[in-house]
Parts: sequence; structure tokens; C-alpha cells
Amino acid sequence: MSITIALPKGRLGEEAERILLDAKIIEHPIPGNSRKLIFDVGNDINVIILRAWDVPTYVENGVADIGICGKDDLIEHDADVLELLDLKFGYCKMVVAAKDGITKDSLFSKSYMKVSTKYPNIAKKFFESLSLQAEIIKLYGSVELAAVMNMSDCIVDLVSTGATLKENGLAVVEEIFESTARLIFNRASFYFNLNLFMELQGKLERVLEKR
Repeated sequence: MSITIALPKGRLGEEAERILLDAKIIEHPIPGNSRKLIFDVGNDINVIILRAWDVPTYVENGVADIGICGKDDLIEHDADVLELLDLKFGYCKMVVAAKDGITKDSLFSKSYMKVSTKYPNIAKKFFESLSLQAEIIKLYGSVELAAVMNMSDCIVDLVSTGATLKENGLAVVEEIFESTARLIFNRASFYFNLNLFMELQGKLERVLEKR
């Protein structure tokens, strides 16, 4: 029986591939610059490469048995999956940011604000938790520009170094949560392949201990 693992595109996926190779869960690297969607990586395992925010959906729906994705994507999608291991890489923070000089008190004292973000569910829940009225504007890129050009009062976005914010005259107003890569399982697949999946998780844990 073959197992399918969903990995995100980009740096997070590259680091995920390295840790899977180090753990000897997959035997072969994923070919670069390929247009294929599914890769046979040995050990009866196939890997599919997806946009990061699609990984929880593919795992939840059983298209993939296992996935590696950021905690931010899990929270945004509220995916019904088993999250069993923090892989300790891909560290970043989900933050509220606004023009440099705007304080948390001045921003959160507004009776109504506009918030631009690629994470509308996270933003909505955060401002609701503070009983603040916010109009959430969903964007797919250049979120910082929305605050720079006064389309919104603030943004909710994922940051690592904060360099992009600084270069655009923005600053963090509030940290919402920290995010790292997580190992997730489809619920039905996990219990059907319990011994195998626990063995795979154990291999990853041993590699993490050595890092």
C-alpha cells in the first residue's frame, strides 16, 4: 500500500524534503523544475507538491495521508486533521502591523477599522476576540501596500525577519501567534495505518533530536 505525503512549495517544502530524506522516510530527492504533480520517492511513498495553504485541505479530504505545513495554514483553514509533531523549522510570527508610529492603543481604540490580509479567518477571529469591529479585506499579495496606501488601517500577515515591514515604513503593533512547520495526518488514514505512521513519526523525532 502506498502512502501520499503533501508538501508545500518553496523554502518550507525544501526543508521538509531534507528532513524526510534525513529520516530515510523517502529515498529519492524530488526532481527540480519538473511539471509533474506526483513523485515516486521510494519506500512506497508518493509526494505531491502544493501551494502551502492547500496542504491541510488535501490531507483533510484524504487525497494525501500525511502533510507538512505551517501552523498558520492549519489555523486559517481550521482543518480537521491530526497535528502530532512540531518540526521546529519555518519559524515566523502572525502579526498585526501598521504604519510606523501608530501604537497599539491608538489603533485598537478605533470604533471601526479596515484590515487587509491573506488570512481572513485568523484576522476575523483575532479582532472578534478583542470585541473590535473590523472590516476584513482579503488580498492575495502585496498586503503591506494596503497599509502604505491607506487602503486599510492595518494588516494581519506572517513575518519572519520583519525586514519587508521596515522597508515599507510599517511596524508590528501586536503579535498574534508564532508559527512553525507541523506534521499532520488524515484522521482515517492515521488509525488505519497506525503502526506505520507512528514509526514514521518516530523517525522524524529522532532526526529532530540530533539537530
